[in-house]
Amino acid sequence: MKSLIVHAAAGLTASGLLIALPAWAQSAATYYPNKPIRMIVPVAPGGGGDITTRVIAAKLGERWGQQIIVDNRAGAGGIVGLEILARAAPDGYTIAQGGVGPVAVTPSLHTKLPYDPLKDFAPIMRAATALNVLVVHPSLPVQSVKDLIAHARANPNKLNFGSSGPGRADHLAGELFNMLAGVRMQHVPYKGGAPAMTDLVAGNLQLIFATVSTAAAHMKTGRIRTIANTSAKRSDLFPDLPTIAEAGLPGFAIDNWYSFVAPAGTPKAIVDKLNVEMTRALNLPDVKERLHVLGIVPFPTASPEEFRSYLAAEIQKYAKLIKAVGIKAD
Repeated sequence: MKSLIVHAAAGLTASGLLIALPAWAQSAATYYPNKPIRMIVPVAPGGGGDITTRVIAAKLGERWGQQIIVDNRAGAGGIVGLEILARAAPDGYTIAQGGVGPVAVTPSLHTKLPYDPLKDFAPIMRAATALNVLVVHPSLPVQSVKDLIAHARANPNKLNFGSSGPGRADHLAGELFNMLAGVRMQHVPYKGGAPAMTDLVAGNLQLIFATVSTAAAHMKTGRIRTIANTSAKRSDLFPDLPTIAEAGLPGFAIDNWYSFVAPAGTPKAIVDKLNVEMTRALNLPDVKERLHVLGIVPFPTASPEEFRSYLAAEIQKYAKLIKAVGIKAD
């Protein structure tokens, strides 16, 4: 009889905990955040994803009266930083910026990726899209996409294109260009777009499919030459700049986007709160203006669930592209 009473009490306690958990999570969200938040950026400082994160972090810090610490953990095309996130406590106090590369492309590039984007992360939002442009060193004797194709065909394996890391949008753009144009340019990966741009300006690279945020300052000074943009449509930021597709390579289109994710198991109420507050920050006029001049357009998903569906579709899309291009990181 005593045993039955003990088991019954245990069952009631377990049931009570199950009922209390959602209430606890909601309460945690009410008082969240009550200490500093760490925002991991898996690339070097200075690129589009880093800038977007810092702009949002500043607004969240003002809003919440808490310190938002931006922590750059570059390496392996974003994998280093996101592996740290996957192992972090799921309490909302460690989140990460994830570009299209490390969260949507790397699952098809690596056979032993230390995280699964859909299982190990709680998607918060796709935050923005970023314009990438094809830029070359002025010493390269090309003025157009057709010129570049002709020069690359005449000089196989002699042109180097830099990227912010394996599997990132600028890397995929170069590989897609190779495939569609029937040329062979060599990929040189960096720990972010900024160090790659430094080497381009120095003449150690011939070209980059760079974000405008990384290239803008040098575009104005003439230290690099802008040839085309990588998107499917022209940008209102550079209306006279043709797309690569219309300038000589039909079928070419690579889009770049930035997102935010938390460790799997982070309370839904906290994830929802992050989505709402980040959306509010991205819709502020001064944030839109700051990002627009860098070719970054706020494009927040309406909910974490919408971003999860979008991410799953992007993973499938890039799996097909990587198979067609024939690249593998390991």
